Amino acid sequence: MASVSRAPHNNHMIATLASFALTSLLIELTPGPNMAWLAALTLSEGRRIGFSAVAGVSLGLSVVGLLSVFGLAAAITAIPYAYDALRYAGALFLLYLAWEGWQGDGEQAPMSDGAAFGRALLTNLLNPKAAVFYIAVLPLFITIADDRVIAQSVVLVAIYVAVATAVHASIVVFAAALRPYLVEGPHEQLVRRVLALSLALVALWFFVGTRR
Repeated sequence: MASVSRAPHNNHMIATLASFALTSLLIELTPGPNMAWLAALTLSEGRRIGFSAVAGVSLGLSVVGLLSVFGLAAAITAIPYAYDALRYAGALFLLYLAWEGWQGDGEQAPMSDGAAFGRALLTNLLNPKAAVFYIAVLPLFITIADDRVIAQSVVLVAIYVAVATAVHASIVVFAAALRPYLVEGPHEQLVRRVLALSLALVALWFFVGTRR
């Protein structure tokens, strides 16, 4: 009898997790800073560096997600100065990456895996929109008793990070496939500077888009 009574609950739980995964996918398919930067980075540095950056993005999203589960992200977003400090720092860091790309002449040393990982990690730790997503959207899909809220929240964070990682990895694969036609050739510097300008626009978009 107990197993029968659990069946509707389990089915509801599966439907909730599936709905959250679909919501996460739709959100990740909306163009944003990670998507644009990963495409530009992969076109500039290649697929291996792109995948290193994806790992950094995933860790950043995981850290912010766990912070939100334990309430730290909520405290940050509730303090206007802290929230704005993240916005300014994130936008300035993206502008720095754009300037670095603009200065490159195609003869500089290639970026290391560690540098790509670290930059992606920092960019996502400085992105207040990630914290807002976890705080505003994730609670809508929590359906179990209070004594297991943290456990289900961690599962939802893991689902979101998995979906985001799959989307970001697909972007890297696609950009890497285009790289021989766009970057490796006589117009390499022109393409790099176009990508740098695009990243600068993403930085401005990031700053305006995270304004409250």
